Amino acid sequence: MGHYIPSTREEQQQMLDSIGAQSVAALFADVPASVLRTEPLDLPAGKSELEVRQAITEMAGENKVYGTILRGAGAYQHYIPSIVTYITAKEEFVTSYTPYQAELSQGILQSIFEYQTMICDLTGMDESNASLYDGATAAAEAVAMCRDRKRTVALVSATTHPDVINTIRTYCYGAGHELRIVPQQNGQTDLAALQEALTDDVCCFYVQQPNFYGQFEDCQALGEVVHQAGAKYIMGCNPIALAIMKTPAACGADVAVGEGQPLGMPLAYGGPYLGFMAASAAMVRKLPGRIVGETVDADGQRAYVLTLQAREQHIRREKASSNVCSNQALCALTAAVYMSTMGPEGLKQAAVQSMSKAHYFARRLAEIPGVQVQFGDQWFHEFVTTLPVSAEAVLHALDAADILGGYPVEQGILWCVTEVVSKAQLDQAAAIIGEVCASCS
Repeated sequence: MGHYIPSTREEQQQMLDSIGAQSVAALFADVPASVLRTEPLDLPAGKSELEVRQAITEMAGENKVYGTILRGAGAYQHYIPSIVTYITAKEEFVTSYTPYQAELSQGILQSIFEYQTMICDLTGMDESNASLYDGATAAAEAVAMCRDRKRTVALVSATTHPDVINTIRTYCYGAGHELRIVPQQNGQTDLAALQEALTDDVCCFYVQQPNFYGQFEDCQALGEVVHQAGAKYIMGCNPIALAIMKTPAACGADVAVGEGQPLGMPLAYGGPYLGFMAASAAMVRKLPGRIVGETVDADGQRAYVLTLQAREQHIRREKASSNVCSNQALCALTAAVYMSTMGPEGLKQAAVQSMSKAHYFARRLAEIPGVQVQFGDQWFHEFVTTLPVSAEAVLHALDAADILGGYPVEQGILWCVTEVVSKAQLDQAAAIIGEVCASCS
């Protein structure tokens, strides 16, 4: 990181003189005296660099980093090549922000352009924007861009991650529009219920693929039903699973969104992450945020510019469907570096290993008396099991062995396995779960 050099007192006085101010206090002359603080803040004395490091290290020691992670539910532990962190830690990238001045921001613009291109390759869609805050807000923004005057009701599958549902609900509430939940049946969207729910006032339907229970939905059939009713079709996708599953474009999606955290971002206790969004050509002018495009400059050399910027940042803000004001440039760069490092085959290998190891773990758990895998076997790297004992007892025993167990859900526990978990670790976890179940039977 570079060093920030503050201005000297002489430089500060020069700036004050140039604007005709006698002092810094004069800059706040219009602020009512009743809200101005004149006495100094009651802050503790400053510490040396060594003291600060010791204090922060002590605080960090309270965090628990598990040796084995068998929990996903929206944030996943994947292998991140060291070059990803090395490149994105460079000083010129760490301070990246919205590149309004194209002539000074060619590097950042190019990185965003490459990111958009890779997202389009991954989803099969025509256009991608410069990313959103996270997967949940990307889903909510996608719903917002599908509304029109006559169609204001959004449908969301009950198999969607609860946090995504709540985020969409918040956005709908703020806009004065309605959200309706389409029920699930055996861990997948109830197609008959969806057909019944697709009334003339429905603007869109959102489904997660794979869904919250890890199941693969019949997204092509769902899309056909939605389009027959004249509504838009939104798919929320796991980007690693996209390496082996049918693309949103092939399923007929109008908009594809998702959480980009698996693309090179560590779990990091919840962030920062990014949301990706791609759309068909027909929806491009409704995309929130901005799109970076490639062109040529006055000398005929390749150049990058902000080709399309949503109006909410500039004019006609009352017509805007979004208030997105950032582009998560550093996280988008991380995703681009990760995808370019892994390549199509690397992404496919990560997906295949995650899926095969998860199915192996499910078979091991199914061997334990009283443990049952729910919803069949058409799932990616997450699955649900019922238990003959309390989930708390199982998770406590795993925690004692430095294993973060699955996520408790109504049906039991939602397990997740990615490529970083070894067979030995899975066998150890299965043995512990077996012991707990046997001791409580």
